[in-house]
Amino acid sequence: MIPSFSRMLTGALAVAGLIATPRVGLEAQQRATAPAAPAAATAGFTSIDWRLLAGLDYETGKVTDTLKKLDGQRVRVPGFIVPLDDADSEGAEFLLVPYYGACVHTPPPPPNQMAFVAMTGNKTVKLALFDAVWMEGTLRITNYDSPYGQVGYKIEGLTMKPYTGR
Repeated sequence: MIPSFSRMLTGALAVAGLIATPRVGLEAQQRATAPAAPAAATAGFTSIDWRLLAGLDYETGKVTDTLKKLDGQRVRVPGFIVPLDDADSEGAEFLLVPYYGACVHTPPPPPNQMAFVAMTGNKTVKLALFDAVWMEGTLRITNYDSPYGQVGYKIEGLTMKPYTGR
């Protein structure tokens, strides 16, 4: 069953950090518009969003100090999965992007808005295109050439969980 367009759009905008989820109060909505900074650690992972990842200038290679401190750290990033092979329903390697439908159409998102995920131990996960997820793992600032374009990050994936807005 395909989710409704409005549900997918709302989820995509929330994951990208452009709107707050309906369960979030006014105070959290105001924080969402503040400058991006790492959130509190969640079970050993620092929650970050795509606004913070935009701190990589993919043309010059310069990185913000905040982002530089997260290189090699355990992070939790919301996003949508893009399989590297359209026929894959499970896999150990895929792309994570901030909104549904990214990379499906041309042009792809900029490199600072895509992460190549390689699950540790070659663990496979379900590659559900329509579902927002929390990807947890070690963040690396690096270049990766994917079939969908240049990617600015690698995440050594540990766990993937359904996106709940928290």
